[in-house]
Amino acid sequence: MACLTIRNLDEGLKTKLRLRAAEHGCSMEEEVRNLLRQSLLPSALTGNLASRIQQRFASVAIDALPIPPRQEVRTPPNLEE
Repeated sequence: MACLTIRNLDEGLKTKLRLRAAEHGCSMEEEVRNLLRQSLLPSALTGNLASRIQQRFASVAIDALPIPPRQEVRTPPNLEE
């Protein structure tokens, strides 16, 4: 395994990373590995397409989405003419 040292990391960025790692219940090092994996290895995504779509739109309030008005069904063309 490779070892990577990051110097001159902004203190605010380090704090956000520490908080994000705490939210996910892992170390900062593990959180950085996960972030790199997610951004550089898209094939390493876990779950199927449906679960990834659900995760992406989990924060959208479905009840707040507008429902478009219904339109009348058009008359089908007469193909015998």
